[in-house]
Amino acid sequence: MFKDFWGNPIVAGALWKMIETDRIPQTILLAGPEGVGKATLVRRFAAQLLGDAEKIEHDDLSREENRAIIADREKWPSEKRSEDPLLFASHPDFLTFPPDGPLRQISIQQMRQAKERAQMRPLKGKWRVFLIDQMDRANIQAADSLLKTLEEPPSHMILFVTAENPYDLPSTIRSRSVIFYLTPVAEEEMKAFAKAKQLKDAERRVSLAGGCPGLACSLDLAAYEKRRGVMLALIEAASGHTNFAAWAQKSESFLASKSEKLDYHFKPLYSLLEDLAILHGGGSHIRNRDLRETLQKIAGRITFDWLRQAVEQADLLVSLQRRNVQKGPSVDNYVVSLRGI
Repeated sequence: MFKDFWGNPIVAGALWKMIETDRIPQTILLAGPEGVGKATLVRRFAAQLLGDAEKIEHDDLSREENRAIIADREKWPSEKRSEDPLLFASHPDFLTFPPDGPLRQISIQQMRQAKERAQMRPLKGKWRVFLIDQMDRANIQAADSLLKTLEEPPSHMILFVTAENPYDLPSTIRSRSVIFYLTPVAEEEMKAFAKAKQLKDAERRVSLAGGCPGLACSLDLAAYEKRRGVMLALIEAASGHTNFAAWAQKSESFLASKSEKLDYHFKPLYSLLEDLAILHGGGSHIRNRDLRETLQKIAGRITFDWLRQAVEQADLLVSLQRRNVQKGPSVDNYVVSLRGI
């Protein structure tokens, strides 16, 4: 079916069938973990429908030049970003709207731009394809603006929306979408993917990626392991495995650094909590295999209620970070509140 797409054959087959039969819903929501291939599948779909795959691939957000554009815009004042909403459109009939700014959000200005651009007729053929990537990072105003486009979409527009958790989107958007769930890719297929891409440190990447090919490719292992070390210290202190002083010492440089955003630490944190849940339940197949001994000790001293609250508090950290709350008090409160259980 779609060339160079790995995993989720049922979802890929359903989208392929839509093209074959020319029965394409106007709004499609792809849900699943970051890096599992949601945006990649949209680009493959658009390339099959519109042609000129090479141009469409230029909008891959993991490309170095696109990452540089996004990183540079984080330094812009908000007024400048509002005047020039972020979108990628290497192909005239395929547009990508990614999260923008230091808080990595979908803005209302981007959704207004999408609404205006949606009215333009296709340059070639009969379709225009829009991708709003990580729509779960949109604020209420941006979501409401998108809803106006969904209520009366032009007949030539196909809108793809991606989200890690579709229930972070308003029900009004979900109800107007055909939803597909992409699941992590099996380990054997991940190994085949890593071999085909000739990834360095393939075994390590496959283990840490948790079934997400995009994450396996994009991981900066040195930076990831440094951030994971900070989150491990957080969990050790929060579980009572070490004292608060050990956490304060470990977190000092992290909290002092303006470039080390809390957002970068959520993936390591959730992967550690996932491994703790597996070990606490008697399982053995974990992602952070080099930390097995330490995680096993922590799993032996915590309860299921502690795990549940640790995940809930992590979710709260995510929401606070998107509101630009200071990371120091947030993470310290995480430790203190969980130590009290």
